[in-house]
Amino acid sequence: MKKRTAQILQLLEQQYGTDYVCYLHHENAFQLLIATMLSAQCTDARVNMVTKDLFQKYKTVEDFAGADLEELEQDIHSTGFYHNKAKNIIACSRDLLERFGGEVPSSLEDLTSLAGVGRKTANVIRGNIFHEPSVVVDTHVKRISKKLGLTKEEDPVKIEFDLMKELPKEYWILWNIHIIRLGRTICKAPTPNCAECFLQGVCIDYADRQKKH
Repeated sequence: MKKRTAQILQLLEQQYGTDYVCYLHHENAFQLLIATMLSAQCTDARVNMVTKDLFQKYKTVEDFAGADLEELEQDIHSTGFYHNKAKNIIACSRDLLERFGGEVPSSLEDLTSLAGVGRKTANVIRGNIFHEPSVVVDTHVKRISKKLGLTKEEDPVKIEFDLMKELPKEYWILWNIHIIRLGRTICKAPTPNCAECFLQGVCIDYADRQKKH
């Protein structure tokens, strides 16, 4: 691990601690799977508002598998891309029933074989439910990992592999938790608050911009 990466991790830990926090409300693996599918192009706060009622209405995998498409679209409408999400949630729930006995599987291969489940969603489940070291690349992780110089890639899968090489395994899950927090409070898009950032001294992007001034 590079010295600068070690400094970044140390600073994040000092600021945010090492508690595992999941920002999506859920009571079990299946609820987290649905919530993560809904979180694509949507804030966690909005998803949590929607799932509060959604999980009261649809309590089981069977409930979602048997849902009426148009009705489910209305139920999740405010999360955006609701047509695709509703279609995938129903198909994914049927997949779970037909192929996995209604249980959410733990392997990346099985998870990504489900309708509407990509690597990001699969890694959220693996990290939070099964405690398998996993790197989750969301918009915050993509943007800030590049600013910090841990990757130059644009493609989330390539970023994931760069971070797996760069970060010790025990930090894979924490990286996402810490970087989301940083991205929501200080390193916001499109205008990061660099003056307040505790990572200012180890940020490549900040250093580059200072040189230009």
